[in-house]
Amino acid sequence: MIIADLTSESIQHIIYRMRTTLDLPEGLVEEAKTLLGYKSKTDTIVFALEELIRRRKIQRLKGLFGKVPIEIDIAKSRRRPGPGPRS
Repeated sequence: MIIADLTSESIQHIIYRMRTTLDLPEGLVEEAKTLLGYKSKTDTIVFALEELIRRRKIQRLKGLFGKVPIEIDIAKSRRRPGPGPRS
């Protein structure tokens, strides 16, 4: 009998997993597995999807460069508060 570790993270992991059937080019998946060093197709596909999402988010952030007005007092932000009062 296997007893699962019931933490909120493990429960979310179980809840948000989705089993599906995909028709993927075998050569493409095998090449990705080799390049990434994964043994399983699932790990390879999950990594690839996470990486795609990460890169798209970075592209969106880069697209905002110069479009968001930010007023920062650099000199003030570099000042660090001194030590508090000593007893």
